[in-house]
Amino acid sequence: GVYRYFKAVSEGNRLTLLDGAGRELEHFEFPRQPKKDGLCLADYVPATGTPDTVALFLVTTGEGIRPRAEELKNKGQYLYSHTLQSVAIEAAEGYAEKLHRDLRTLWGIPDPPELTMNDRFKAKYRGIRVSFGYPACPNLADQEKLFRLLKPEEIGVKLTEGQMMDPEASVSALVFHHPQAEYFNAASTE
Repeated sequence: GVYRYFKAVSEGNRLTLLDGAGRELEHFEFPRQPKKDGLCLADYVPATGTPDTVALFLVTTGEGIRPRAEELKNKGQYLYSHTLQSVAIEAAEGYAEKLHRDLRTLWGIPDPPELTMNDRFKAKYRGIRVSFGYPACPNLADQEKLFRLLKPEEIGVKLTEGQMMDPEASVSALVFHHPQAEYFNAASTE
């Protein structure tokens, strides 16, 4: 996996990541829920002024899963083929959750000792991690920006023409630590 913290500011629906000198490295435009006081990911970073931080990360189970799964499938071992792919995806998700926990700890907001695994599954901790292509940040093309910033090619992850990660068993995310950060659907009015 690779991760990096960035200084960040926001203005409206725009999140801007800054270098050490305060210059723009990259920016993201996020949708806002179409209702009065609708949420937007940019709300989880203070407006232009004193920068806050966000983290970006990408984790992978590595290369070789797809060819091995195809090999099993070609031998008629469909259950093993699907199981291998499922385990690889779950392993990547598990590592993403662990890295998110580690990032919170490095931010100085570790999970309380009484937080159970069930609480973790329900995201009952401070902050959120969101991935491109989901409702709060639907622009899958923003993966290109994450790739420019993190250079995950160094760990063997490439971006396809359709902005999908290869190997497939990979997870990328933006991480916000804001105390009121919550998951939401930007297309929803509820």
